[in-house]
Amino acid sequence: MVKQNYAIIGLGRFGGSICQTLIAGGAEVLVIDKDEARVNDYKNIATQAIIADAQDENTLRSLGIRNFDHVVIAIGEDIQASILVTLMVKELGVKYITAKAQNEYHARVLTKLGANKVVHPERDMGIRIGRNLLSKNMLDYLDLSPEIKVAEIKITQNFLIGKSLMELDFRKNFALNVIAVRRNKKIEISPAPSEALNLNDSLLVVGLKKDVEHFSQLMDR
Repeated sequence: MVKQNYAIIGLGRFGGSICQTLIAGGAEVLVIDKDEARVNDYKNIATQAIIADAQDENTLRSLGIRNFDHVVIAIGEDIQASILVTLMVKELGVKYITAKAQNEYHARVLTKLGANKVVHPERDMGIRIGRNLLSKNMLDYLDLSPEIKVAEIKITQNFLIGKSLMELDFRKNFALNVIAVRRNKKIEISPAPSEALNLNDSLLVVGLKKDVEHFSQLMDR
């Protein structure tokens, strides 16, 4: 399998976290930042760490930015720099661009400039924490689309405990599909229909958002 190669422009907490995750996954990663101290922090982590101003088109060209499979523009507070670098990277022929946005207006501009994916890490984390505070038994979740959600939900109600997945028939009774069970830190993928649930097991379920949230609310009672 051919390794994917990535370039990350901006080494704040967001860009740095992406770098560490990609490297751990076996990818090749170039990181670029004009802050020498930040670059030095990643010299022994990234495949290559470069001190450079990404707002200089000649610098991007000399680094061969167009040859990377994926470029992540993780520039922090400087919206003007983020917009300029996105424009230049797109014009230089990068196939796939992920860009960090500070607000909705910034996101719209990045999208119009050709960013394939725009992320709002601070906003999304705030939403995630808020939802976790509202639902103490929804341990984690992922929105697959505006309508579909995957969530890990802890089992707390007596009417579920000791019963098998076949008896409970989640698809019929809750409009959900159970794709995994976590028990004592171990995860069982595609659990058997005869699998009986225990108190504080957690289920990984997928379904419509309204159905996932309804089931989570049942566990919060």
